[in-house]
Amino acid sequence: MAKIFTYRGKTAEDLQKMGTKEVAALLPARARRSLLRGISELQKKLIVKVKLAKAGQLKKDIRTHCRDMWIVPEMFGLTIGVHDGKQFVPVAITPEMIGHSLGEFVTPTKEVKHAAPGIGATRGSKFVSVK
Repeated sequence: MAKIFTYRGKTAEDLQKMGTKEVAALLPARARRSLLRGISELQKKLIVKVKLAKAGQLKKDIRTHCRDMWIVPEMFGLTIGVHDGKQFVPVAITPEMIGHSLGEFVTPTKEVKHAAPGIGATRGSKFVSVK
């Protein structure tokens, strides 16, 4: 038996039928406050692209620099390319992501991996354990 996703007692289909203000009332405080105060021009452009993609009128993938956009039910099922500072990383939006921002799913920094001492290192540093 498959488990049905619910968010605060509402299924994904119920969330998609609701308006923005009704969905915002269910979100955590920071996301709710941000959405109710209004969204920026960059976020408005992203919402327009999402609506076009849902209608099947957008031929290209959705790509955005807007990492602070909150995930809303209109985005369910889409793949959005989120910029990490160097490239666009595809993020598949699922109902479990509601209430999070796009930037939370794309890390802007790489893990630092140190190897052997580089050019110009001191004579003593070549004997230091790499571990």
